[in-house]
Amino acid sequence: MKFDFLGLRTLTIIDWTVKAVNAQLAERGEKLIDITHIPLDDRLTFERLKECQTTAVFQLESRGMKDLIRRLRPDSFEDIVALVALFRPGPLQSGMVEDFIDRKHGRKPVAYPTPELHHDALKPILKPTYGVILYQEQVMQIAQAVGGYSLGEADLLRRAMGKKKPEEMAKQRSIFLEGAQSQGLSQAHAEGLFDLMEKFAGYGFNKSHSAAYALLSYQTAWLKAHYPAAFMAAVLSSDMDNTDKVVTLIEECRAMSIAVSPPDINRSEWMFRAPETGGIIYGLGALKGVGFSAVEAIVSAREAEGPFADLPDLCRRVDLRRVNRRVLEALIRSGSLDGLAENRASAMAELPDALQAAEQHSRNSELGQDDLFGIGHDAEDAPAPVKRVQVAEWDEAERLRAEKETLGLYLTGHPIDEYEAELSEFITCRLSQAAAGAGVEKTAGRRGSEKRVVLAGLVVAVRTRVTQSGRRLGFVTLDDRTARIEVALFGESFQRYRGLLEKDALIVIEGDLGYDEFSDGYRVSAERVHDLDGARAAFARRLVLRVDAKKAGNGFIASLKETLAPYQAGECAVCIDYEHPDARARLRLGEEWRVRPAPELIEGLNGLLPGAVSVDYRR
Repeated sequence: MKFDFLGLRTLTIIDWTVKAVNAQLAERGEKLIDITHIPLDDRLTFERLKECQTTAVFQLESRGMKDLIRRLRPDSFEDIVALVALFRPGPLQSGMVEDFIDRKHGRKPVAYPTPELHHDALKPILKPTYGVILYQEQVMQIAQAVGGYSLGEADLLRRAMGKKKPEEMAKQRSIFLEGAQSQGLSQAHAEGLFDLMEKFAGYGFNKSHSAAYALLSYQTAWLKAHYPAAFMAAVLSSDMDNTDKVVTLIEECRAMSIAVSPPDINRSEWMFRAPETGGIIYGLGALKGVGFSAVEAIVSAREAEGPFADLPDLCRRVDLRRVNRRVLEALIRSGSLDGLAENRASAMAELPDALQAAEQHSRNSELGQDDLFGIGHDAEDAPAPVKRVQVAEWDEAERLRAEKETLGLYLTGHPIDEYEAELSEFITCRLSQAAAGAGVEKTAGRRGSEKRVVLAGLVVAVRTRVTQSGRRLGFVTLDDRTARIEVALFGESFQRYRGLLEKDALIVIEGDLGYDEFSDGYRVSAERVHDLDGARAAFARRLVLRVDAKKAGNGFIASLKETLAPYQAGECAVCIDYEHPDARARLRLGEEWRVRPAPELIEGLNGLLPGAVSVDYRR
């Protein structure tokens, strides 16, 4: 069997996972796993499949495949083989998939192959596929069982049906009818069976290929079910150069309750790894600006003399020609050296002295100033100890920005977290939900149904494309920590909102989410784009002020008017919930007091009415 690139990549992931798991099992003296001898009826594996937990599972992770799994609910290895064969344009568009699923779940009777053309001799051939002709091999077996073909002749029939040459098909039809009638079939029955074979031969898939792919699918699903951390570490390692994929996989780890720890100079290796203590440790190979040679030098020094005690110790023990200042700065900014200094700002401030001391130590060693007995120079010639520096830590924004520069993503937090509670008031779903369809129904044809959505995220990238007709399209990649998706803006919309599409800007988009059967993916097209203040103004329905009767006097009304006045001429209504010991009422200010709910206004109102100001948003 010749695998494509994805198949070879999957074999690598399986190999890495098995080696990592077996290393831990060997340390505990437990039996090692042999992936070629795992049971093909494992209950836990099929439970996870039915739950559509197939992200990173070979051949079974696409959105369309997850939808098919949800409907089919596979419970045997034969079902997985069938999944691979069914998930192709021909079966999906022919009605074969629905027929297969309905027969499996008893909504339609199982016949071999149909109630009108049933033949008992076909039951052993079609039973694994509930009577549906799915594989090319089944076409050949039917020709042998009913038409009296030899194996070689059946293969010629399969080829003829695939090429659809009229002369050859007329010849094969005559041979098949003659053979079938000699075994007692009526001419009508034989003709109907040949027509059905010809129809499904165009959709048929080679079962040997499907079974080979299904075996890899099952093995990866089994590893994910039984050794989730080790499996996800292997998958992350295989995709460490693809930041968008790493973001999705880390979110999958979170969904699986697998903690992904930041890179650690004393624990990390080149690849992501899953220690026996649990979770996943970030791989140093995924850091930007830190190459394999540098990581190799760090790991070698750590294995030779144990963990690094502090930053000067690290600089002294590693080869500074391979682990230079640029690499060390990247390690600090990524959080890899958090255990060696008070904080990242302190480590950056301490680095020049640590490097100077290490370089002096290296020069002393190279010049041979230590004699055989270690008394070749005075103690005063030794490099002075590096003083620990204590500097105030970077603020949250700087820390996350440094992580983004070195990891390509936000790991220990996300800039959007600060606004998450407010954004949840008007967005309809997170980006991960939009990427999974967020309830959009698929319909026949290239385009499915569409759903109005409001999404928020940071701008990661912007690209443009000009169509053959000269129409300019814009594509914006958004990130909200749960996922990254690309949003399309067409023509005038792109030009109108282009000023808001700056890198790392937080934007809110209104648009349509739809399914594209051609690409088997969900696409978002934006009609409107807002910055955060614009979104507040666009989605705020009313500003509610809770006013106690005791607060209403002493010039309160004048202060309220003074606070609201600069923000008039907006779209947001202002309501006062008046609270009196004997009565309560909601008073709505006149239309002339509609306001823009700017952050400065909310801040001013909170100063006037602490804890009694809220904004009701519409979705």
